Amino acid sequence: MNDNISFYKFMHRQILVVIALLVGTSPGYLITGYLYTNMVIELLWFFIILLVSIYGYQLYIRFKHCDTLELQEKWLTKVSYFMFVYFSLWTIMFVYYVMHNNIDMHYMAIATQLGCTVVAATILASQKKLVISTVSSLMLPITIYLLMVGSVYSDILAFFTVVLSLVLLYAAKNTHEYLTKSRFQAYHDYLTGLGNRRYFIEMLDSSVRENRDRFTYLLLIDLDHFKTINDTLGHDVGDQLLIEVSQRMTKLAKKGEHFVARLGGDEFCILSKGFDTNESCLEDAQEFSQELLDEIKYSYNIEGNHLFISSSIGISIINNPKLQANEFLKEADIAMYEAKSNGRDGILIFNDELCKLIEQKLEIERNLHFAVDKNEVRLQYQPQLNVKGQVVGCEVLARWHNEKLGLISPDVFIPIAENTGYILELGEYILERALQTLVKWDRSGIKLRQLSINISMRQFLDKSFVDMVEKLFDRYNIYSFKTQVIFEITETSTSENLKKIVDVINDLRRLGIKFSMDDFGTGYSSLSYLREMPIDELKIDKSFISRLDDEQQALLVKSIIEISRNMNLSIVAEGVEEQYQKDFLEELGCDLYQGYYFYKPLCQEDFEALF
Repeated sequence: MNDNISFYKFMHRQILVVIALLVGTSPGYLITGYLYTNMVIELLWFFIILLVSIYGYQLYIRFKHCDTLELQEKWLTKVSYFMFVYFSLWTIMFVYYVMHNNIDMHYMAIATQLGCTVVAATILASQKKLVISTVSSLMLPITIYLLMVGSVYSDILAFFTVVLSLVLLYAAKNTHEYLTKSRFQAYHDYLTGLGNRRYFIEMLDSSVRENRDRFTYLLLIDLDHFKTINDTLGHDVGDQLLIEVSQRMTKLAKKGEHFVARLGGDEFCILSKGFDTNESCLEDAQEFSQELLDEIKYSYNIEGNHLFISSSIGISIINNPKLQANEFLKEADIAMYEAKSNGRDGILIFNDELCKLIEQKLEIERNLHFAVDKNEVRLQYQPQLNVKGQVVGCEVLARWHNEKLGLISPDVFIPIAENTGYILELGEYILERALQTLVKWDRSGIKLRQLSINISMRQFLDKSFVDMVEKLFDRYNIYSFKTQVIFEITETSTSENLKKIVDVINDLRRLGIKFSMDDFGTGYSSLSYLREMPIDELKIDKSFISRLDDEQQALLVKSIIEISRNMNLSIVAEGVEEQYQKDFLEELGCDLYQGYYFYKPLCQEDFEALF
């Protein structure tokens, strides 16, 4: 880390202040010279003051061209020499004046020297070594002069001069510590001590310009499911976990001479050193990221809790000085979130292909907001059959066909709707259309045992969801129908806010709604969720059904069905595509079957034709 990073701009501002003060007061020597001397030395000295002032002003102008930390550090060194020389010029006049016999000139010299010392102690406080050397060089001549007078009175004054020097240095030291502390707080994360977002952006901007013809990489690291740890074990444990993670990152980064920062929350950034070729940069980025991924996953022991956490890492390769730091950060951010979308605990590099994918998603997002208004979202119904092969229910599935984009898979547009919040409007539309269809079927004599509707967890936990469902049930008098409405929620989405989910389920059960756990077996702690959640049905995920020819997989499915039986849950197998799968599930006593072996999802007219 560069300790001066926060003082460059501060010292830049001080240059004009010092020039204004010293050039503004230096004519005092010209006036004194006019009164007591021939003014030759004073004019020559004033001319030198002006020359040095011009040089200082050039330093002030030159700062805007110092666009890297390396150049700024060299600039700061020149400023330090300028300040020392600038203040030392006053010592020349002090020596010159005290050599005259006129006591008034002595008083003038002492007063101006003391004034310069006070100014130096105040202005240069941010630079510890500079203020010590400058104050000492200004006060030492006064002390020597008073000692050379040779009287008790002057010796006492010399002593007080030393005391004044120490007081000024002490005050400068306190000012320096205050500035350092406040600047540290402005540029560092209070919890981990790492550089913060502001520090990282400045380091990144400097690195981009410093490595114009070289390659560097940027890692954006986000901890997976950190919120769960914070919510369940408390913020103290969460904070301690962040500290330990940052320590592991810092230790690993030092080996590669990389810079680590915490952007906020559970997000960290790492900026690499420079590489000569794109290939070596890319190779090191992948190797270091994998090493970091593995290091973070090692267990943590915090306050007696054994914790395991993974991370998602986005990588941006940097070799374009025309781009701003925030743009590279955005690239890494896009890659990181895509890594999360791909299942977390992974690494993804930002590239043109990923950029196109994001552009496609943005295009889908833009068009999705008008999908309902344009009547582009249609519902399909996949039949659910009992063991006798009779259609006794169906699952409602949303399909979106856009005139520009064509048919977009629910696996694509549903996550986008959830991330943007549009799922609230879309989910309400799907639910209302499904209930309207149920009303029509009931009036036309199509009697189903159940109608299953998928509910997004974001919609499910929205504060207005229960009221919205109740209004729709009242509007269409769903209570009078014999068909059972079932809300399907996915197991993978129930890993957080379990208590709130249970509360919402209990509120909706009084409307006669039953609940199914969809995609069972694909999430975490499934058995504990079965015990905690008041559900009525369990859907075995198709990823299990498709591999029933594997002995281990078949045993797992058998265990799931046995557990469900013991808990009095109905069992639906989805994704049944072959005869042997149906036979195996039937032998185990599965209640309902759903899959391409029987029917694909059907439009409303085709579904009605089955009856």
